[in-house]
Amino acid sequence: MSGPRAAKAAVQKKLAHARVLLSQRATRTTATPSTASTATATATATASTVTTAAVAPAATPAPAAAPPSAAASGTYATKARKAIAFARAQVGKPCVWGAAGPGSYDCAGLTQAAWKSAGVTLPRTAREQAGAGTPVAPADARLGDLVFFGDDAGHVGLCTGDGMMIHAPRPGAYVREEPVSGIEAAVHSVVRPG
Repeated sequence: MSGPRAAKAAVQKKLAHARVLLSQRATRTTATPSTASTATATATATASTVTTAAVAPAATPAPAAAPPSAAASGTYATKARKAIAFARAQVGKPCVWGAAGPGSYDCAGLTQAAWKSAGVTLPRTAREQAGAGTPVAPADARLGDLVFFGDDAGHVGLCTGDGMMIHAPRPGAYVREEPVSGIEAAVHSVVRPG
């Protein structure tokens, strides 16, 4: 692959890597005593309110969504964080058609295992998972939501925020976190498990 398409793919990969590094650095930064309460409030707001940027292209800023009710979001947010933590721990493992872990995964096997770690049972295939849970508008996607691609919802990834997702791209590749916009297929739908 060469030319503009290869250059675009290389830039998207570098941007995704930079976002991951910035995210990791932000979580390691400790607050000074004078900013501790502000940092705590910001972290709490970030954890309980996920903006609409989850499936928007990485370069497009998203408007802030109205915060969901504390009771409804607390349970989902906690489970979503567990699912994302599990999926991140799988980054770098091989993608194998029909695999559901623990050594390798296909796309639906990864999302199924991630949500199982949070106590939520999902069907085995991407198409079945697209019918499980609550459908949401792509602009309203939150951390942990499942993003489906293609005309037949045959591929799925797990939203990690800021236009990023973790997925098992295809056999021969490795589980990775990358921009939702980096997938060549169009977003089919978004589903909130649980």
